[in-house]
Parts: sequence; structure tokens; C-alpha cells
Amino acid sequence: MNHKWNYSPITPEQTETSHLLAQELGISPILGRLLVQRGISKANDAKKFFRPQLPDLHDPFLMNDMDIAIERLNKAMGKKERILIYGDYDVDGTTAVALVYKFIQQFYSNIDYYVPDRYNEGYGVSYQGVDYAEESGVKLIIVLDCGIKAVDEISYAKEKGIDFIICDHHVPDEILPPAVAILNAKRIDNTYPYTHLSGCGVGFKFMQAFAISNGIDFHHLIPLLDLVAVSIASDIVPIMGENRILAYHGLKQLNSNPSVGMKAIIDICGLSEKDITMGDIVFKIGPRINASGRIQNGKEAVELLVDKDLSSALEKANLINQYNETRKDLDKNMTEEANQIVVNLKGLADQRSIVLYNEEWHKGVIGIVASRLTEIYYRPAVVLTRTDDMATGSARSVSGFDVYKAIEYCRDLLENFGGHTYAAGLSMKAENVEAFTKRFEEYVSQNILPEQTSSVIDIDAEIDFKDITSKFCNDLKRFNPFGPDNPKPIFCTHHVYDYGTSKVVGRDQEHIKLELVDNKSNNVMNGIAFGQSSHVRYIKTKRSFDICYTIEENTHKRGEVQLQIEDIKPIE
Repeated sequence: MNHKWNYSPITPEQTETSHLLAQELGISPILGRLLVQRGISKANDAKKFFRPQLPDLHDPFLMNDMDIAIERLNKAMGKKERILIYGDYDVDGTTAVALVYKFIQQFYSNIDYYVPDRYNEGYGVSYQGVDYAEESGVKLIIVLDCGIKAVDEISYAKEKGIDFIICDHHVPDEILPPAVAILNAKRIDNTYPYTHLSGCGVGFKFMQAFAISNGIDFHHLIPLLDLVAVSIASDIVPIMGENRILAYHGLKQLNSNPSVGMKAIIDICGLSEKDITMGDIVFKIGPRINASGRIQNGKEAVELLVDKDLSSALEKANLINQYNETRKDLDKNMTEEANQIVVNLKGLADQRSIVLYNEEWHKGVIGIVASRLTEIYYRPAVVLTRTDDMATGSARSVSGFDVYKAIEYCRDLLENFGGHTYAAGLSMKAENVEAFTKRFEEYVSQNILPEQTSSVIDIDAEIDFKDITSKFCNDLKRFNPFGPDNPKPIFCTHHVYDYGTSKVVGRDQEHIKLELVDNKSNNVMNGIAFGQSSHVRYIKTKRSFDICYTIEENTHKRGEVQLQIEDIKPIE
């Protein structure tokens, strides 16, 4: 893979600020620069960044309709009405349902939860779900991580005397559903100071407001933060501002005192003895929770997350782990099929997008396949399959390109759509697929930037091995948790050499285990370069090369630093 390295320049003023900041905080100027790149220029803000505090969370009543939502919830509980917690079948939705259900259940028993079936009902609020609510005597539905576009379905519920409170974070249309209250910081008339909460995060703010209005101490909410952290990592929302506070304390909860359901998933993932990171959630915990909704039904994930008995939770976690194995097989086979189609597409080099439609593909993994295609071809991708007489699918994007806007440009061809900048869902009549493919390509080709269509590695700073001291590494850890808007820093070092002991490793000899030196110090640095064994012949010639990498703790030797090499550039 030929990656382009993009060096992030900073202005002379920013350089001066970073030095002053570093001096005041007693950290390396390199780390001062990282803070400035993240928009932090004052020591006080840096201290808040390094030690996020729960009292710094925003007042939940700053959100539009929060007072109305609380009034309606309190009224329902006072009148002993049946309440239904309704949520999407992905990680964000199922964690949100579990969070709200678990908290309210401590104070009120006439409550149930509902997760729509991906295959029979599709995304969001369904007529079937509303009918279930009516049959169950439900008078109030709290919908999480969806509902912002369910105008017809919520109107249908209103006719049946069922009220809705919407807790969502997806982009709304101009016409909002006729809900009693709509909690969504992406509303045009938004009054809330932070707009990037996850769906579960909105649910947490609702419960925070409920606690305030009923004199419940905040510490009763802290056990729920493990669910919020899992949603933030899995839904790929920015990890700055309020999300950083929630993620930081959620990770602490996940590591020190996870809920029974989370403990079972952690055990199944083999993470029990490990300090769990956001990366572990993204690659291990999240996919297993997601697999339930992809392969079977998301309700099973909620059942696990609200379980209070560890042996029962472990049984459920094992089942979900099996779903994940099935999901992996489907994902692998479909990605291979999709890749084969793309390879044979005429004029691929001139296209800026990929749209694929196959009636036989499994609906549960099309979003993952779309992600794989964007990773391979650096183009926004839409993958569609057939559900009844409709083509339904998922879109994924490349860094910096808003795929939601591209889909919105085609809205007259669509029956339904929703999502965010980097991920969206959509459905259309099957006969519209061809017209959609052309229109989508038209928007993408006119709006995508050339640098968004190739593999770019953003370099945060150029450093020498002598800069990588134990204090530097300990201070760097304080930048955790990493994620969007606070990515794990990538450093580069020029003119490094093999110490003489580097070798290929791995089942198929595809990785390189490296021991490296540079010409500025005597430090020997250990490194691992996954999937880059093609460089080993050059490395063994003892000629110098450049590397870019993240700094990791060696999982096999606690306390020892290891460079995870992102790319190797031979010096010609």
C-alpha cells in the first residue's frame, strides 16, 4: 500500500503557545504541540482535558424539551402508566435501551423494552412496534437512537393514545414527528452546548435530568457509564468535550466495576486481565453486541446487558459470541464477492464512489462490507440488498467526506434515509437503484477532494528516539481515551536502521518484528509492523528508512514500550 504522509504544520504563534503550555504543565514541547492541535491553548483547559471531571457535565435541562420530557415521564410514573423503552438494534441503540431501562426500573416496575427486528421491521420505529405497545397497554414510549424521522409511525401511535419521547442524535428533517418531547442536539433550534452525544449519551442526559428532578443523587448514575463508553466508542462520535468526560469515566467503570452483562462480554472477549481501551471496545466488545442484531435479534443484547446473574449472563454472552463468529464468516464471504464485482467494474478508475446491489446479500452485514470497501478503495461506498420489494442498504464514507449530504442529494429517489457524516442507512424502490447510482456518483465526484480518495496518514509530529522517555510515554497516556477529534498520535522518525535482529513473524510470515536505532541516540526501540513483510529485504540491507508509528505498551512485557509501525518508507 502506497500511503501519503501528511505533516500537520502549525503556525509560529501555535508553536509559541505549545512551548508555553508545555513549560507550565511540565511536559514535553512535543505533547504541548499535540494539545494545541486539539484546540487546547490554556493550561487550565489542558488540566481538564487530562483529568475530565463529572461535575463539568452540562446541565441536562439546557436541552430543548428536557423539562417537558421529565414532566411526561414523572406523570406516567405517578399515574402507574405502562412505559416502553424502544431502541435501535445496533450497539448504540441496545446500550441506550439497557441504560434507561436499568435506571428507571430501580424506581418503577411497570416498564418493558422493545428492539425492532432488523429483518421483519427494519430500522427505527415500526408500525409493528406501535401495535405491540398498544396490545401491552403502553401509554408512553421512550425511543432511543432512532425516531427523529418517524413522522408517520409516531402519528399512528398518537391516534392510539400513545405518547412518544424521542432521544436521538441523528440529523432531523424539517418536519419533526408529533412527539411530546424531542431530545436531540442536532435540532435546528438547539439550545444544548454540545451536539455530538451518542444515542446512549442522550439517554444518559435524560436519566441525569430525571435524577435531578426527583432528588436522586448523581452517584446512582455512575454504574451506567460503562454502557455510555461502549456506545461512544462503537458509534464513532467525537471524543472531546462532554463525550470525553463520559468516555473517560465510562472506561474507569468498565475496568473497575462493570455491570454483570458487561463483565460476561469482557470474559468472552478475553479482556478480563487487561486494561480495557476504546480500541478494545471498537474491535472486540462492540462487534459482539452488534452481532445479536445482525444475525438474530437486538433484544438478546439488551437481555444480556440488563442481566443481574453472572452465570445466566455468561450463557447469553456465549450465544452472542457464536453470532459474532457467524457474522465474521458472512462478512468475509460477502466482502470477497463485493471486491470481485468492484474489480470488474468498467471505468472504476474514473469513479469517485461505489454502489453495489445484490439481492442475495445478508442484510445484517452490508454495513460492514461497505466499510471494508471504503478501506480498500478510498471511496464512499453504498451496499444494497433486497428486502421484499425494496433495495435497502448502508453507506460508509472516507475521512472528511459527508456521505449523509450525498444521500440527501438523492432524496427524491429514496423511500427512507438517515444517519451521520460517516455512516447512513437508506432504502429505495429496486427500480431506482440505477438512477441512485448515477446521482450519488454525480454528487461525490463534484464534492470530494482529491486527498480524500487516497490513503493518507496524518503525522502529528516528527520526533527522534531520544524523545521517547518513560516520562514522555506516561504523559502521552494522559491523552486517553482516543477516538475521533482526539486520534491516537502518529509520530515519524527519519533515518532509522535495523539493529540487526529484525525478523518476519506470523502464521504466514506477514508481519515484521523490529529492533531499530536512529542516528540521534543509542536507544534501541522495539516495533511491530503488521502486514508489511514486503519491506524486510530492504530493511536487512542496513540502509536507512523512515517510519511512522503509534507508541504502545507491549502487551507481553508490561511497562515496555513498543512502536506500532503504520508505514515504512525506504530512502532511495
